[in-house]
Amino acid sequence: MGTVADTAIRSSSAARQNRWQGRSGHVYGLVTENLSSFAMDEAGLYLVAKGSHVLWVGSAADLVADPMSRSRFRLALDLGDRAFRLAAPPPETERWTTIWDLEGAEPRAEAVAA
Repeated sequence: MGTVADTAIRSSSAARQNRWQGRSGHVYGLVTENLSSFAMDEAGLYLVAKGSHVLWVGSAADLVADPMSRSRFRLALDLGDRAFRLAAPPPETERWTTIWDLEGAEPRAEAVAA
C-alpha cells in the first residue's frame, strides 16, 4: 500500500498527462514537461509543439546521431511552447513508426465529466 505522498505524486502525474491522436488514429498518452527545463533520458521519446502543431519528435539519441534532427530540435525549442514525453516508450521495433505517427498528431479533445 502506498503512502499519501505516493498517491499525491501519482495524481499529479495523471493530471499532467495529455492524450494526442496520431496520423494512424492511435491515441498516445503524453506527459507534460517544462519546455524551458526538461531533460531527456536515454529511453524516452519526446515531442515539442507550438499549440497543437508538432514541431519535433525524437529522442536524445536522435540529437546525437542525426544533425538534421538536432537542427529541427533547436528550431522547435525556439518556436515551441509545449513539450511532452511519451508516457511509455514504444518497443524498439516500433520506434520509427511511432515517431512518424506523432509527427502528424493532434491533441485529442476529451469529454469533461460534470
